[in-house]
Amino acid sequence: MSMIISASVIRVRDGLPLSASTDNEQGTGVQECRKYFKMLSRKLAQLPDRCTLKTGHYNINFISSLGVSYMMLCTESYPNVLAFSFLDELQKEFITTYNMMKTNTAVRPYCFIEFDNFIQRTKQRYNNPRSLSTKINLSDMQTEIKLRPPYQISMYELGSANGVTSAFSVDCKGAGKISSAHQRLEPATLSGIVAFILSLLCGALNLIRGFHAIESLLQSDGEDFNYIIAFFLGTAACLYQCYLLVYYTGWRNVKSFLTLGLICLCNMYLYELRNLWQLFFHVTVGAFVTLQIWLRQAQVSMACL
Repeated sequence: MSMIISASVIRVRDGLPLSASTDNEQGTGVQECRKYFKMLSRKLAQLPDRCTLKTGHYNINFISSLGVSYMMLCTESYPNVLAFSFLDELQKEFITTYNMMKTNTAVRPYCFIEFDNFIQRTKQRYNNPRSLSTKINLSDMQTEIKLRPPYQISMYELGSANGVTSAFSVDCKGAGKISSAHQRLEPATLSGIVAFILSLLCGALNLIRGFHAIESLLQSDGEDFNYIIAFFLGTAACLYQCYLLVYYTGWRNVKSFLTLGLICLCNMYLYELRNLWQLFFHVTVGAFVTLQIWLRQAQVSMACL
């Protein structure tokens, strides 16, 4: 029988459940799908805004908008156009009822549980298509799905749902070592962007002072050639910190601490050419960028869950 079994409203950034329908379905397949619900909720920020996961006899569909995702479980024979029309109704009602400030600051799971009343009423309507067809126009949704079909999440991508390490998980770990250079990092934060700009600024200051040191050396002003090396090493260290902040590499955290050590050594050698405030600025920026590199970790691949 084609029907909607359950639905949930989930915050995208951290997977916090905001509301959900109460359902009494306790079959093995449904219980397994609830595990997929939890896995998907932790990865919503990395997925397109309209997706479908086929799990055998059941489908999980969801849409995301304004930091909130609307997810549903239905039988495999339930029409796609009705499924996404159902989610669209949930989305419009939730946005109308609750403002973004409330959803963004919510700390307790299911703090909008009263929304379950609307989910249940809408679910009953959509589980009775005869009465539904006279109340809504599905042509717009049909056109939208044809033009922009939902992204199909494969079970291969999702990996194992029961937490048991599978052969696929082992392969995934090995593949991660080979393709680590292509691994994506978490989205950049405001502090990460500030760190990137400050590191570029320090690199530029070192580069300018390095060229001035070369000019002084050519004019035979007694400039120590080692100062030139220190300035250009400082420039290289700052630029490499920018690289580590943007791209994933193996031993990334270790490299960032070694780079910070090089920045400190260069500034120690340049002690006679810089005042205390300048030394403090360069070392502090280096430490701040290192912290941001450590905080911005690689995203866990959906395939390796």
